[in-house]
Amino acid sequence: MSEKKVITIDGPAASGKSSTAQMVAERLGFLHVDSGSLYRAATAAALRVVPDPAEWTEEVVLGAARAISLLPARSSFYPVMGGRSVEEEIRGDRVTANVSAVAKMPRVRDWVNETVRNTSADHNVVVDGRDIGTVVFPKARLKIFLVADAEVRAKRRLIQKAGEVTDARLAEETRALLERDERDASQTVPAADAVVVDSTILTQAEQVAKIVALAEDRA
Repeated sequence: MSEKKVITIDGPAASGKSSTAQMVAERLGFLHVDSGSLYRAATAAALRVVPDPAEWTEEVVLGAARAISLLPARSSFYPVMGGRSVEEEIRGDRVTANVSAVAKMPRVRDWVNETVRNTSADHNVVVDGRDIGTVVFPKARLKIFLVADAEVRAKRRLIQKAGEVTDARLAEETRALLERDERDASQTVPAADAVVVDSTILTQAEQVAKIVALAEDRA
């Protein structure tokens, strides 16, 4: 069996990692794996079992996470619990507010990384998330670190969530993202051999085209 190809995309919250990775995977005929969806799914599962995050331990989160699996659908893998997709649930505000704490749990990170590696073993994949190019796939043939200014990321997130951007909402979302960046700093470091792509002034189509061109050049 030939060695499977792996492209990693890391970067801060709301930098467009998942949507970009999915589009790159579609263009290349690969499958997309969103490691962040596993952290979110573990958070959602823990909220179902123990609604108060103050009472969570690694054992609680890992126990809840056993109900999660990744299944392929079209060009991506999606988390499911009890055989049902949890895509809408894991994008909720309570999950978003608590996922950083879950992502800092060492044994949860080990579980996510192992799940991602196992899922990717038999496929050509584009994997996005945190620690992907440094810890999960340090030998990936192409590593991308996707960045954008905080205000630009905040505006894109507001448009995606509600379609309405006011000065007050933009300021609040920017502040929240900067706080998230600080919480996630230890897991948001580019690999030494990563290609940094600044999407601040790029359209999504442009950044996807740039990454696809890099992938094809390294093929």
